[in-house]
Amino acid sequence: MNVSAVSSIARSGMNAAQQHLDTAAHNIANEATDGFRRQSVTQRELPGGGVTTTVEQAQTIGHDLPTDIVQQMSSSYTFEANLRTIRTQQDMLGTLLDMKA
Repeated sequence: MNVSAVSSIARSGMNAAQQHLDTAAHNIANEATDGFRRQSVTQRELPGGGVTTTVEQAQTIGHDLPTDIVQQMSSSYTFEANLRTIRTQQDMLGTLLDMKA
C-alpha cells in the first residue's frame, strides 16, 4: 500500500468519526425537542480502502441519550487513532527522507 493510500484511508476515517460526533451532538442538543427524530450515521467501506458515511433520520420519534453519549466517546477515540496513523506515517516518511539525504 502506498503512502497516499494510507493517508487517504486515515483521512476518510477521521471524516467518518467527525460525522458520527456531529450527529451525536445534534441528537443530544435536540433531546428535549418535541417530535424530534434522531439521526444516525451509516458507514460503508470503499473499494479502494477507507470509508464513506451517510446520515439518516429515524422513522420514529424518540431519543436515545445513552447511545449518543457512547457514540461520542467512541468517535473521539476513532478520530484520535486515525490522526495517530497520519502522524506516524509523516514521522516515518521524514525519517526515510533523512536517511536518503
